Amino acid sequence: MAKPKVLVGVAINEDAVKRLKDEADVDVVEESAIQAKDKLLEIIGNYEGVIVALPPFDREVIAAAKKLKVISRHGVGYDNVDVEAAKKHGIYVTITPALSETVADMAFALLLATARKVPQAHIYVKNGQWKERADRRVYMGVDVFGKTLGVIGLGRIGSFVAKRGRGFDMNVIYYDAIRNRKLEEERVVEYRPLRQLLTEADFISIHTPLTKETRGLIGEEELKAMKRSVILVNTSRGPVINEKALYRALKEGWIAAAGLDVFEDEPIHPDSPLLTLDNVVFTPHIAGSTWECRRRCALMAIENTLRVLRGEKPLYSVT
Repeated sequence: MAKPKVLVGVAINEDAVKRLKDEADVDVVEESAIQAKDKLLEIIGNYEGVIVALPPFDREVIAAAKKLKVISRHGVGYDNVDVEAAKKHGIYVTITPALSETVADMAFALLLATARKVPQAHIYVKNGQWKERADRRVYMGVDVFGKTLGVIGLGRIGSFVAKRGRGFDMNVIYYDAIRNRKLEEERVVEYRPLRQLLTEADFISIHTPLTKETRGLIGEEELKAMKRSVILVNTSRGPVINEKALYRALKEGWIAAAGLDVFEDEPIHPDSPLLTLDNVVFTPHIAGSTWECRRRCALMAIENTLRVLRGEKPLYSVT
């Protein structure tokens, strides 16, 4: 019997691909080759399984995927997949919740780097501008320990960020549509309504999925409610924050600074006004990018895929 055909459209661990090839006929392509919808439409009808990161799977693509049984996301976000359309066509949509600790590390790295102006100070030293002791005052930062950390979205990643905050002796408050009574009882976090969190927090880290409810969750009104000294970190999805409002907030001093790993459009456009600001630390959507994390995600994505192709339930499904 012929092996099922699987399309791999994301760079994944070679050992994981070898494991997949034991049970499937595998085509590995560059992510850019299927990022455009028209390119994806040309080939999607040939496959029973796909392992992808960002390519769009809207209703049209899913309708054209006549043989498809599983869309295996290499990551935890699935806002690029029309989940209802997939469910209607009997297609599993799976995720790989293997990057929570890794992303939490990156969120805290951005928080610390922004608070202490690490990238700016690095450039200052590297460019030979550090000439005397008094120059240290140029990149004066702020303390993190003892401050209040506000976590918006207390899922897997947000919970790990909260625990890291406690490790820095921070007071951790959170907002989520679903209360986490366990962490509240363990005194890791305290719940706050969103508006109260915005006014209390010295640092705010966002960890919500991108949904109709969270798109534009942080806009002009929310940014103006924050402390002028607040540092805002986003490693979730770019459109959770209104970038035009964020630019004004950073430019006009409504908030102090931001650490951003995600953006409304990716890659961020070179003409984005955000790039003109000195009070932002940027990274190119790499919060989950460690060798260990990529390997875990790859193995999990492949296990999800193979289970479906065998007629079994996947490990982590959202349909």
